[in-house]
Amino acid sequence: MLKPRIIPVLLLKNGILVRSKTFTFHQHTGNPVEQVARYTAWKADELIYLDINRDDAHDFRETLHLIGNTTSHRDVPATMTNNMIDIVRHVSERCMIPLTVGGKIRTLDDIRIRIKNGADKVSINTQALNEPVFIEKAARVFGSQCIVVCVDVKFDPEKKKHEVYAHFGKDATGLSPVAWCREAERRGAGEILLQSIDRDGTAKGYDNELIRSVSDAVSIPVIALGGVGTYQHFVEGLAEGGASAVAAANIFHFSEQSIIKAKKHMKAAGIDVRL
Repeated sequence: MLKPRIIPVLLLKNGILVRSKTFTFHQHTGNPVEQVARYTAWKADELIYLDINRDDAHDFRETLHLIGNTTSHRDVPATMTNNMIDIVRHVSERCMIPLTVGGKIRTLDDIRIRIKNGADKVSINTQALNEPVFIEKAARVFGSQCIVVCVDVKFDPEKKKHEVYAHFGKDATGLSPVAWCREAERRGAGEILLQSIDRDGTAKGYDNELIRSVSDAVSIPVIALGGVGTYQHFVEGLAEGGASAVAAANIFHFSEQSIIKAKKHMKAAGIDVRL
């Protein structure tokens, strides 16, 4: 059995790293290429880079301090010629651990070019919802081990149930997380990246009830994401949620040696992590 993994998630908007809260507010946190060396040295098990940009322009040299809503359709200087593939290539040159890349993956060629430029896996979300057979096509060509299906979930207090959302958490699909994750597995997904929109950036901890419902329903690994504020939340995501791996973004941005500290805490709590 594989040891539980701890996975930093890096969110890219307009080519720079940002921290996120409930998929709405984004604040600049740094350069995506510089961060990869730190996370590798801090013994992260894997890295996930998600492109949350609403347009296709990127420049990792940009140093704007972004705080605002989800709209990034702004006037982009003509000098901003780098794109996500450039970033993937630069990051992969420094990344010594498995690298997953997600965002704007709509075709098999989109997957192919990311792998060609250094990604080990890809995360697909809205395209899988729009065309579930795309999961099958991707798994057939690249192997299930390469295909991570990202599932964004909100809790509806009126219906008293969780629901899957598409298009950056804007559009309700009517799908239950359990049903959709089961279908994703059946169609060939190798892993599920399960993200709580409600918990994103809140530091309140994972939605362990949600995680447990999915982890009990599928046999493929479930990566928990959304809500980590303390190292104990990693322990709870594994022990209470039943996740195979725990992922987070904001907690890693502002603390030196944060992954090493997190693993030591998890080890002391009886979690058999790789130190």
